[in-house]
Amino acid sequence: MKRTLKLTMAALLVALAASCAPSKFKTYNGPPVTQIVVNKSARQMLFLSGSNIIGAYNIGLGNEPIGHKEFSGDGKTPEGLYYIDRRNPDSRYHLSLGVSYPNLQDATFALTQGKDPGKDIFIHGQGPEGRVLAPLKRDWTAGCIAVTDDEMEDIYAMVRDGTPILINP
Repeated sequence: MKRTLKLTMAALLVALAASCAPSKFKTYNGPPVTQIVVNKSARQMLFLSGSNIIGAYNIGLGNEPIGHKEFSGDGKTPEGLYYIDRRNPDSRYHLSLGVSYPNLQDATFALTQGKDPGKDIFIHGQGPEGRVLAPLKRDWTAGCIAVTDDEMEDIYAMVRDGTPILINP
């Protein structure tokens, strides 16, 4: 009986400790994000509500940061107008927001070259891999836009699916 009581108490303490752990899912009560603007050359991502900048983050890009993504595996971050089209709460890079690459123009170009345009471009945190690579090389992704895990928690809360993202050279 004492053993059962001890095990029950231990299980309750573990459950209580787990419920007190900080969540990666934050809430956001500020103005709505109406557009994201990425300036690749400045390594900066801006969040706008109307014409007002409500957030700015330093970013890492694909491991070949110059030029527009054309094909799977080229290591480039796309350029152009896209949309946030999905979210991944279980990303290996902490949290992530999907970018609607490839668009019709991207896919058509790649197919005319007999190549795959690629897919799975995200704004994401670092996760374990990025925490190792980011201090060594700023542009370490396979074509995504990377921020710190803490920043990604804020971004994940701020941005809604359907938000336009303009990625400039």
